[in-house]
Amino acid sequence: MQLTIAHLSDVHLAPLAGLGPGHINIKRALGLANWMMKRRKVHLRSAVDALVADLERQEPDHIIVSGDLSNLGLPGEHKAALAWLEALGPPDRVSVVPGNHDIYCRLWRDAGVERWRAYMRSDAAGDRLARAAPGGFPYVRILGNLAIVGLNSAIPTRPFMAIGRIGEPQLEALGQTLARLAASGHRRLVVVHHPPLPGQADARRGLVDAARLEEVLVEYGADLVLHGHNHIDMRAERAWKAGTMHVVGIASASMGRPYKEEPLARYNLIRLDTARTGGPIEIVSRGLMEREGPVGEVGRRTLRVARSG
Repeated sequence: MQLTIAHLSDVHLAPLAGLGPGHINIKRALGLANWMMKRRKVHLRSAVDALVADLERQEPDHIIVSGDLSNLGLPGEHKAALAWLEALGPPDRVSVVPGNHDIYCRLWRDAGVERWRAYMRSDAAGDRLARAAPGGFPYVRILGNLAIVGLNSAIPTRPFMAIGRIGEPQLEALGQTLARLAASGHRRLVVVHHPPLPGQADARRGLVDAARLEEVLVEYGADLVLHGHNHIDMRAERAWKAGTMHVVGIASASMGRPYKEEPLARYNLIRLDTARTGGPIEIVSRGLMEREGPVGEVGRRTLRVARSG
């Protein structure tokens, strides 16, 4: 069975929605200043809309959004992001994990990203194989012989920090889940917002337990790990006992104008044969060809997932 998965991340939907006096604290005040002075000029809704229109023409079997749908983690942003997700597709066609901007500050009396729970839960087939920690992650969705495993790395943080943490309960559950999926013969695709390997982001922005996550992934194995967060295309690989695990990060889906080293808005199409355990994975990158320009192919590569036995 040939599957095509679309992966986009760091959507940073504009405009800001529902900012009131009750939501202002030091972190949000600093984030708002950054948004007004810089980010709103480069993270454009028009870029997101152009990518989504192109994505729909590619007719993927499933869509993955790896976090940062919002900017300041406001309830109004969470509601607006839910409306965007519902327009993108139904929960059985779209999978989401939260990013650090989605769980920006602690919300004491609001559902927050729980509004997106329909897009962040195991399906019926995955529920029989998943071992979720408190909080509902990891979740598992089954597409043919492919298992999508969603993790939550987002936590509230102090000003000037954008770190993430998986946490030991979720890591233990991930190991058990990957083992169950391996025993059932599924190809495994893991999704997380923060780059999952040590050294892929600096200390103020990285995953604090990246070394532990790497240990679990290498011990139990996966074909592919997808992430966002750094707003650039990234690729790494790790050997595990039965082959090669590829780690692929995607640039922001909302970058409408050049900014530092970040490329214009992009998403990836991931094509794989779920009937061939360990078969190659094709990654086709599509994005804005120029500022406010058309969307086209900007890269293509094939990842080999060699296995022993």
